Amino acid sequence: MKIKNGFMLRKVGAQNVVVAVGEASRSFNGIIRLNDSGRYLWEKLQQETTEQQLLSDMLGDYNIDEATARADIERFVQSLKGAGLLE
Repeated sequence: MKIKNGFMLRKVGAQNVVVAVGEASRSFNGIIRLNDSGRYLWEKLQQETTEQQLLSDMLGDYNIDEATARADIERFVQSLKGAGLLE
């Protein structure tokens, strides 16, 4: 899975925001705000990856327990799928 083309992550002040550009802006109107871990996962999803790889990466880079990381990743991925942002 990976983020569909047409979505850009930007830092606006202290906020991490995702906006649709080009053709994607015709079907997606809005802005997505991400916290720092959401930004981390979004950046990882710029390349083809799996939830297991996201979990391994997050456990290696963050001081977080596996159950919390797994739940956060699952919730984040489901939100992206629900919004139609993943291939």
